[in-house]
Amino acid sequence: MPFRFLKQTFISPLLELIQDSRAVGVILLLCTIVSLLLSNLGTSAGYLAFWQSELLHTDYLPHSVLHWINDGLMAVFFFLVGMEIKRELIIGELASLKRSILPVTGAIGGMLVPAFIFISLNANTAFSQGWGIPMATDIAFSLGVASLLGKRIPVALKIFLMALAIIDDLGAIVAIAVFYTSTIHLVYLSAGLLLFGALLVWNYYKLPFGIWNFMAGLLLWFCFYNSGIHATIAGVLFAFTIPVAKLTGIEHALHNYVNFLIIPLFALANTAILIPSGFIQHMSNSLSMGILFGLLVGKPAGILLFCWITVKLKLGVLAKGIQWTHMVGLGLLAAIGFTMSIFISMLAFKDSFTQDISKMAVMVASIIAIILAYVWFKYFTKEKQ
Repeated sequence: MPFRFLKQTFISPLLELIQDSRAVGVILLLCTIVSLLLSNLGTSAGYLAFWQSELLHTDYLPHSVLHWINDGLMAVFFFLVGMEIKRELIIGELASLKRSILPVTGAIGGMLVPAFIFISLNANTAFSQGWGIPMATDIAFSLGVASLLGKRIPVALKIFLMALAIIDDLGAIVAIAVFYTSTIHLVYLSAGLLLFGALLVWNYYKLPFGIWNFMAGLLLWFCFYNSGIHATIAGVLFAFTIPVAKLTGIEHALHNYVNFLIIPLFALANTAILIPSGFIQHMSNSLSMGILFGLLVGKPAGILLFCWITVKLKLGVLAKGIQWTHMVGLGLLAAIGFTMSIFISMLAFKDSFTQDISKMAVMVASIIAIILAYVWFKYFTKEKQ
C-alpha cells in the first residue's frame, strides 16, 4: 500500500514529466527564476558563495563547484551534443546534401548575421570578444517551447529546427575551440590529440567498445582541460569516436541525466547573479544591445534571408507542410540562446560583472523570443488539422 501511494503520488508524475518534451524548457525557466530570487534576497551571500566554494586545491582539475559544473558536467552535455551531430551527419537529416542544404544555410545565416550585428555595435570596445554570444540556439529550450504549441508547429518544422540547432551548436563548438582559447599547452594538447587519434583508429577497426573507451574519454578530458582549449571540446571529440551502432543507446542512457540534472544545475549555477543597481541602464549599453539585437533580430533575419536565397537559387526547397510564416516563427524559436549563449559569455569575458550583464541580456532576449514565438505561432499560423 505505501509503495502504491508513493508510485501514484510521486513516481508516476515524475516519469510523465521526464517523458514530456516540454519539461526541459519549463524546468530551465524555473531554475533561472529560483536562482535569480535566491541571489537577490537578504540571504543571498551564502547561496552565491556556495557556487564559488572550493572542492579541490590543485592546478590540474577544476577548483570550485561552479568550475566542476562548467568544465566537468558540461563536457557530458557536449558529449551528448556531439553524438547528436554525428548521428545526424551519418544517418539523420544532415546525411544527404539535398535534405541538409536548407538547415545548413539557415544555420550559417543564423550565426553570421547575429555576429555581424554584435560586432557593428561593439567594434573597438572592451566587449568586442562577445560576438559569439548571440550566435547560439538552445536545442532543448527551443524544442520545448515548440512542443507547447502542439499542432501549430508541423512535425517537419520541428525536424528542421533540430537540424538547424545541431549545425548551430557545431558552429559554436568551432568558435569556442578556435576563438575562445588563449594559452595553449602543447604537451597536453599533443597528448589529447594522440589519444583522440587512437580512439578513432579503435573505432575504424571495429574493436570491442566498452569501459576502456570511457576511461580513455576521461583521460582525453583531462588532457584538454590542461591544454588551454576548453575541456568541453573533449566531450565532442570523444562523441565522434563512438561507433554508430552505439550512438542511440548511449544517447538514451544520458538524455535524462543531461536534461534533468546537468542543464538545470548549469542554469542554477550560472544565473546566480546579483542584479546590479541601474539594471535598465545596463541593458541599454552596447554589450546588451549587441546580444539583444543579435538574438532577436539577427537570428530570425539571418535564417530567413539565407533560406530564402537558397530556395530562390533552387538549391533547396521547403519541406512539405512548411510555409514562410512558419519559418518566421522558427527564426524566433532559434533566438532562444540560453545554455550555449551563457556558456560563451563566460569564455568571452574574464570579469564577473561583464559576464553577469551578458547573462542577463541573454536571459532577457530568450524570454522575449519565447513570448514572440508563442504569439506568432498562436495568431499568425494555422493549426494543422
